[in-house]
Amino acid sequence: MMLEFVEPDLEGLEFPQDDPIVITPIIGKCPIMRVLVDNRASVDIMFHDTFIRMSYNDSQLIPSDAPIYGFNHVECKVEGAIQFPVTIGEEPREATWMLNFQVVKEASTYNATMDRTGIHAFKAVPSAYHMVLKFPTRNGVGEAKGDQKMARSCYVVALRTDKTGGRSSQ
Repeated sequence: MMLEFVEPDLEGLEFPQDDPIVITPIIGKCPIMRVLVDNRASVDIMFHDTFIRMSYNDSQLIPSDAPIYGFNHVECKVEGAIQFPVTIGEEPREATWMLNFQVVKEASTYNATMDRTGIHAFKAVPSAYHMVLKFPTRNGVGEAKGDQKMARSCYVVALRTDKTGGRSSQ
């Protein structure tokens, strides 16, 4: 199976663009908007307010005392870890993998991030230029298209508030 990025992948995008890939996967049983695909970071993160909105509580977290450091070396305390099934793509080309999220109480324009560990679990290849994440499935190549409008909205809010907890808002 060959993963490739082609001209039709660019349809609907406004150029010039340098937007991040922001997708809406199913996490647990909930569609979670504003999930940043970030291949620079090494842990998948869920922000605490998202975790609570999903009807979970802190007693369900696995304790963790390992801090996370953002791109500017600001330490971010981890409240705990939790594992969720994450589904990306659309039938019949979707995939589901269990991902471990570190839950943090930080302000962010995103609800969660899927970082290298998540990208690798799906054997996915992101293309920021095409704003798509492609991955193998039993039924061919699946894809999770980025939402350019949402990505731009998140970026504008992050610039205004500067409350990203030391994480890049790109």
